[in-house]
Amino acid sequence: MRHQNVMKNQVLIRCHHAVIIILRNSFCLLFPCSGIHVDSPPIMPTLITSYAHGTSSTSLCHTTVAETLQRTVERFPDREAVAFLKDGIRKTFAQFQEDVDQAAAGLLALGLKRGDRLGMWGPNLYEWVLFQFATARAGIILVSVNPAYRLKEVEFALKKVGCKAVVCPTQFATQKYCDMLREICPEIESSTPGAIKSARLPDLRTVIVLDSRQPGMFHMEDVMQAGGSQHKQEIQDLQKKLSFDDPINIQFTSGTTGAPKGATLTHHNIVNNAYFIGRRMGYNWKPHTRICLPVPLYHCFGSVGGGMCMAVHGTSLVFPSPGYNPKANIAALESERCTVIYGTPTMYVDMVNLPDLDKYDLSSVESGIMAGSPCPPELVRRLFPTWIGYGTTENSPVTFCASPLDNMERKSETVGYIVDHLEAKVVDPVTGEIVPLGMIGEIMIRGFCVMLEYWGDDAKTAECMTKDRWYKTGYLRIEGRIKDMIIRGGENIYPAEIEQFLHTHPKVIEAQVVGVTDERMGEEICACIKLTDGQDCTEEEIKDFCKNNIAHFKIPRYVLFVTSYPLTVTGKKGATQEDPPLNL
Repeated sequence: MRHQNVMKNQVLIRCHHAVIIILRNSFCLLFPCSGIHVDSPPIMPTLITSYAHGTSSTSLCHTTVAETLQRTVERFPDREAVAFLKDGIRKTFAQFQEDVDQAAAGLLALGLKRGDRLGMWGPNLYEWVLFQFATARAGIILVSVNPAYRLKEVEFALKKVGCKAVVCPTQFATQKYCDMLREICPEIESSTPGAIKSARLPDLRTVIVLDSRQPGMFHMEDVMQAGGSQHKQEIQDLQKKLSFDDPINIQFTSGTTGAPKGATLTHHNIVNNAYFIGRRMGYNWKPHTRICLPVPLYHCFGSVGGGMCMAVHGTSLVFPSPGYNPKANIAALESERCTVIYGTPTMYVDMVNLPDLDKYDLSSVESGIMAGSPCPPELVRRLFPTWIGYGTTENSPVTFCASPLDNMERKSETVGYIVDHLEAKVVDPVTGEIVPLGMIGEIMIRGFCVMLEYWGDDAKTAECMTKDRWYKTGYLRIEGRIKDMIIRGGENIYPAEIEQFLHTHPKVIEAQVVGVTDERMGEEICACIKLTDGQDCTEEEIKDFCKNNIAHFKIPRYVLFVTSYPLTVTGKKGATQEDPPLNL
């Protein structure tokens, strides 16, 4: 069924028997309907109200992360679970489970206990996936720390959630993780490993380094050797006490007011999200799915869509390289005979534009998932069967996803239909009432996917979640600013966070950060800076100021020096609702 009047800047989300249009990140449900059964893709949209419920004959899972992995290990002990190509590491499910048990026992031996937080800070390494499941088995909450975080960002994140332990490599690329930790916590140098007492990070006791040994820190070998039979028995006994409603993962999302928020996810959140997305992708019936995973593990796309799908469905994960490398991705597809690839639109753009793409044998590739930022329909149509997912970290993450059975129009121009057991509605943001069909409003989500809370932040939790557990996505254009979010190559960036940092520059009196359109990245960052009277400054000076303090993906691509800012009709700074995106 074709819809002739869809504007170019609209993206369709089709629920089963429902269609949602996103207009510049605003939502409206179109076409009347009543039944919304999602066991198969929708045929005719027939919603009668701006509310959709993904009714399903498939039950929710009621297992913890560790129980889920154990069941898959019993089914496929000799199947390859993970392959890290650059490091030459390959593990079958049985070998992986053995490492997980040993690492979990080691964490208990080092003094960590159920409910403690462990920060994982680094690129896509084997230890990342290992600790994802070892912490879950020990009841320890894994904190996913962006590997690009700089000093102020990582200090805030670790302190916010009270991390007792941090795991990291000494360095990766230009990121010197141990040096940054020592700068924040100079006490590490003179501490006994496991007995750090830091003024700036009062909860931190342990740092585990993955490569070269460092003063005051445990080495990965220490963890794997620390756990004895007593600790392994403790791990076994602990399994009876863990609940699938326990928090198990904290993922940071940028904040509109500048401070990142720790979205707290439970076993139930991420196990079920991986279960139903995997079923939507056909992982439950395909003979052996091998996923090429270039997306970062610190993000839900990698850790849930990748790591958890491996544990739930027995898929094999292939990691082409620790960091982003489009040529390594394509090479891995060929050498590993991958059947599925994940990526952001930017990753796909880079891969399809490789000059020697034609020389690779990609005949094994059956499909791909594109997510993380707005996906151009023309890009999707250029690729092998690829479809789009939509969600947020707070929803662990996917709430809408297409089906392999969908036609090209649906795969390229929509983000699919609602996931099993979830509810979605479009409401007037002022009254909270469901809007009539065809009207634009804010989309809200309720169901198993909704996070537990923002860690240690009741006020922010209450702002985005109603008492009856509806999560407010915030996808709505208000007075010209779409909750201030820029999506750059799949990274969600809030200008307020960068603006607050720029205000600490001694020459800057005011800063406004906006998104500008970019063919490769989707959006780039532009900082419009007003200087203190009598001061001179250069673009390079601003960028250098940013480099050592904020993550590289937050550094403005463009810096403009201005004497004033445009105002809205209400006197607020920023573009009006009708203004087009800025092009540079």
